[in-house]
Amino acid sequence: MWRDAILVAQKDLRVELRSRVATNQVVPFALVVLVLFAFALDPSTGLLRQAAPGLYWVAVCFAAVLATQRSFSLEPGGDALRCSGLDAAGVFLGKAIAVALQLALLQAVLTAGVVVLYGVSLRGGIILLGAGLATTVGLAASGVLYGLLTGGIQVRETLLPLLLLPVLAPVLLSATRVWSAALAGTPSFADPWLSLLAVFAAVYTAAGIVAFPALMEVS
Repeated sequence: MWRDAILVAQKDLRVELRSRVATNQVVPFALVVLVLFAFALDPSTGLLRQAAPGLYWVAVCFAAVLATQRSFSLEPGGDALRCSGLDAAGVFLGKAIAVALQLALLQAVLTAGVVVLYGVSLRGGIILLGAGLATTVGLAASGVLYGLLTGGIQVRETLLPLLLLPVLAPVLLSATRVWSAALAGTPSFADPWLSLLAVFAAVYTAAGIVAFPALMEVS
């Protein structure tokens, strides 16, 4: 399983490095979202700094949908995955790893964007990193799982956001609360929300490993 996961992750990442879709489209899209939020809110009122955690994770969630759609556009209809002979659980983990690495790069860029555009002073670095790790795993695992469900449907570009974004609501809420607590200098308030992020990531990773083989057969 892990050997196949590494093979799939390497393949997806090589494709992205050659096409540069993530760097040329997904990252600029997320940065444009942050800039639009900056225009929509009055910087002089301090609303940007207060809303920065939520705006940051909204941009990440939107970009996660785009990254997931891109991941499954590489194998239209899922036929290549079914005929590859690779372990289905390994395919799931490999695609999730590739998406997670792209999201990690995106979060690094967006963090710098939040600091520059919104004037946020980063605090609680360990908590922020923990939240980023748990959220990234949860976004990648759930995105790949729902991406396979919609992979063979002609309207997957519009259906995937409708299915995935409501599922990501707990992630968005928890990650926002963790960041708000860390930036406010009250890290103790972040503990229950950080635990919820870890549970979400673990549940969707386990669900993907168990359900992906059957979903590949029927998708």
